[in-house]
Amino acid sequence: MVQQYPSAGRMPEPVHSEPPASVVMAVRLMYAGAVVSALSLIVGLVTIGGLRDSLHKAQPSLTPTQLHNLQTVVVVGSVFIGLISIGLWVWMALMNKAGKPWARIVATVLFGLDTLFLLLGVARAGAAAGTLVSILTGLFGLGPVIYRGRGDSASTSTRSPASRPARPGPPGPASPGQPRQFVAGDRRGRDDVQ
Repeated sequence: MVQQYPSAGRMPEPVHSEPPASVVMAVRLMYAGAVVSALSLIVGLVTIGGLRDSLHKAQPSLTPTQLHNLQTVVVVGSVFIGLISIGLWVWMALMNKAGKPWARIVATVLFGLDTLFLLLGVARAGAAAGTLVSILTGLFGLGPVIYRGRGDSASTSTRSPASRPARPGPPGPASPGQPRQFVAGDRRGRDDVQ
């Protein structure tokens, strides 16, 4: 069996195809999830004035210093979690758009964790506005999981042999202007180049 290899100096151009419509929609929903997370963070920062009163109602035995410290911890923690959330949404959107095979799995696991936290948040009493935003964010997480689970999106997670760049042939005695010939089965099962 004889196969022709391209010369060592020239590599064929990689094929860049657009992702399927389901992947495009999933990526758009991920970006929308990032926007909802950013809006949630902004609303949380704008309504920070009522936080002290709600913390005092929940923990009336705290001294003013303890109340201030708790308020600071809650605000800093909320900003940190909000920024991490926005970053994860954008990162997952970029990685899914790029067709990384692990991105679909990571996005699904993150959606599962978000759903778990949503259920824990619903169990808390008196968090109606936060629960509504969590449900909205969860729906934006469910959409990409559904769209990425469709059959046409699975092909973007694995590269087909046609989309992989061709490797140049193994080194051999061929002259620079001649194509190399590949001979299978020579030398005890190992292949050889002529």
